[in-house]
Amino acid sequence: MRNILISGAGIGGPALAHWLVRSGYQVTVVEKAPGPRPGGQAVDFKGETHLAVLRRMGILEDVRRLRTGGTDQEIVDAHGRRVAVMPGAFTGGDLEIRRGDLSRILYDRTFPHCEYVFGDSITSLTDTPGGVHVTFERSVPRTFDLVVGADGIHSAVRRLAFGPEKEFVRFLGHYYALAEIEQDVGQTPWMYNEPGRLVAAGGPKAPAFFVFASEEELDYDRYDPDRQKDILARAYAGMGWRTREVIDAVRDSGDVYLDSISQVRIDRYSAGRVVLLGDAAYGNTLGGFGTGLAVVGAYVLAGELVQAGGDHRAAFAAYERHMRPYAKIAENGNTGPFLAPGTRARIRMRNLMFRRAFLLRLMIRIGDRFATDIALEDYPALTRA
Repeated sequence: MRNILISGAGIGGPALAHWLVRSGYQVTVVEKAPGPRPGGQAVDFKGETHLAVLRRMGILEDVRRLRTGGTDQEIVDAHGRRVAVMPGAFTGGDLEIRRGDLSRILYDRTFPHCEYVFGDSITSLTDTPGGVHVTFERSVPRTFDLVVGADGIHSAVRRLAFGPEKEFVRFLGHYYALAEIEQDVGQTPWMYNEPGRLVAAGGPKAPAFFVFASEEELDYDRYDPDRQKDILARAYAGMGWRTREVIDAVRDSGDVYLDSISQVRIDRYSAGRVVLLGDAAYGNTLGGFGTGLAVVGAYVLAGELVQAGGDHRAAFAAYERHMRPYAKIAENGNTGPFLAPGTRARIRMRNLMFRRAFLLRLMIRIGDRFATDIALEDYPALTRA
C-alpha cells in the first residue's frame, strides 16, 4: 500500500502528502485548479491540539511568520458609524493565516518529494483486487493502491465512490463569496448588514467578503468567475453604505470565489480502498473548524496507515474511530444566520453580543474546548520519519 493518489491540493491533501512521503510512500496529488490557489480567507487554529500537529509537522514557525493577526473588524450602520466591533480574537483563534499562504507552505514542503498534477480531475474510480483503477479528464489512466478524497465539500471522489452529492451535502440557505480587490474601500476592516445580506471589506490585503441568504440552491459553474460576479451584483443590488463601490471593485477582480454554505453528513469515511479527508468527509462551511479538522485528520490518517503496515482496512477503521467524535462539531451549527441575520432586530441582537465581553469569552472557550477534544496519538513511526 505504497502508491497513493490524493485528490485536492488545498490544505488536507498536501498535509497528508507531507506525512506520507516522509514515511516512504509514493504520492500523487491531482488538483482541478491550474496551480496552488493564492489569497483566500483567513483560516485559524485553536488550542493545543492544532498547534501540536503544526509543531510535529515542522511548520509552526512558518505559519507564525505569515500570521495575519486576527484584526478587529468594525460593524457599521448605513452611515458608516461604528455600532459594534467583532474582535480579532473571536475570528482568529490562537493563530490565523491566509488560506493561500498555508497552502503554499504545504506545497513548498511536499512538491520536491511527490507528484503534483494541476489542471486535471478524476472521472472514474474502479476498485479492483489489485488497486483502484483511476481515469482522469486529461491524464492517462493509472492504478493506485489507495485513493484519498481531499477535494472539498463538493468532492468528486465522494460522488464517484459513495454516491450523488445530494445524499450527503445539506444546503443551509446561504451563500458566501470572497474576492481579491485592489480599490481602497477603507483602511479599517468593516462589515455592514442589511437583512439577509452581509458585505465586509477594508483593511490591508483583506479580500472582500459576502454572505447572503438564498431560498434555493443556485445553478452556476463554480469555475466561471464572470457568472459568479453577476450573481453577486444581483444579490447586492440596492444595498447601502459602500456596497456598490465594493461590487464595482469585484467586477475588476481577477479572483472571485462563490459557494454555498453547506454541511456534509455521511455515515462512513471509507469505501473499499477509497477514503475521505477534510471537508469531503466532515465539512461545515465557515464553521470555524474546517482547517484544523483537515490538518488533524491528515495526521491521524497518515499515522494509522503507517502504523497498520499496509492494512488499509484497519487503518481506515482506526482513522474513523478517532475522527468521528472529534469531527462531530462539524455536524452542528450554521453561520449564515449569524453573519447575515434575516431581520433588523436579529442584526441588532447579534451586534449586542459583541458588546458583551463575557459572552465573547464564553464562545471562545467553547470553541477551544471543541478544538482540543481528541486524544492525539504520538505515532512514533510517523513522527520520527
